[in-house]
Amino acid sequence: MIQQRKLGDQGLEVSALGLGTMMMPDNEESVRTIRGALDLGVTMFDTADLYGEFELGRFGSNEKLVGRALRSRRDEAIVATKFGITHTQGPKGDPAYIKKSVDASLYSLGLDYIDLYYQHRPDPNTPIEETVGTLADLVQQGKIRYIGLSEAPVDLIRRAHAVHPLSAVETEYSLWSREVEDEILPVLKELGIALVPYSPLGRGFLTGQIKKFEDLPADDYRHNFTRFQGDNFVKNLELVSLIEELAASKGCTPAQLGLAWLLSQGERIVPIPGTKHLERVRENLGALEVRLSEEDLAEIERISPKGAAAGDRFGGL
Repeated sequence: MIQQRKLGDQGLEVSALGLGTMMMPDNEESVRTIRGALDLGVTMFDTADLYGEFELGRFGSNEKLVGRALRSRRDEAIVATKFGITHTQGPKGDPAYIKKSVDASLYSLGLDYIDLYYQHRPDPNTPIEETVGTLADLVQQGKIRYIGLSEAPVDLIRRAHAVHPLSAVETEYSLWSREVEDEILPVLKELGIALVPYSPLGRGFLTGQIKKFEDLPADDYRHNFTRFQGDNFVKNLELVSLIEELAASKGCTPAQLGLAWLLSQGERIVPIPGTKHLERVRENLGALEVRLSEEDLAEIERISPKGAAAGDRFGGL
């Protein structure tokens, strides 16, 4: 069994690295990757009702994929999904919408309950107390087991946690997206809430696999981000080259170094790197064997301090 970490104080434990499934196509290779990850010891799988093959208009197909892959091994997996992003009405968190969404997700997943249910984005028109109160009712009904928020500010985290204990907050966190360190991470540590970083490898940039702009497919969504454009791209490539040099000196890959650094930032941090390929899952799990000394951490801080990445993390969207 690989290293386990706690999500919150309510009893939920998962593998120290999870698997993000957002960009997986709905095919048998993806099923093999998900099941192969489970074989390797990964227990946490992250999806959302929004995820799917956008270009085909198959929104929500990702939940069906995850459910199909894990249904026969339900007791081995922790399934996390999300509600609350709509295409026409903005973020939603009112009770009627939540009740409709959870039933739809349970149907798509083909499961009797959801382990961890996140609000994908805060709803400015519904008090967070009302949203979390509804989620607490779903816990009592057995439809969900644990509650989380995604991309929520500190004040909402505190207010939500006062209604019902949160197990996790999901937000972007990596060597080039460190905004969470200012306010959110200290509050999560104070309250005993886990942090689940998405895009822990800078949307793939920190893997070292992207060497030039043309390496991105023509229809790749990352073309929209300013960090992948023009002078920003060139500057960020220089940052990655420094990370590559340090990784080589440690005998690991840049991805493993980036994940090991994240894991070192707290005992309740569980990154969910996304990949379509089982060999990448194996590589990512190698981060659990990377040991970073105080000197290593100081060098990482020197070459990739807070704010080092050029461009805003949501810039261009």
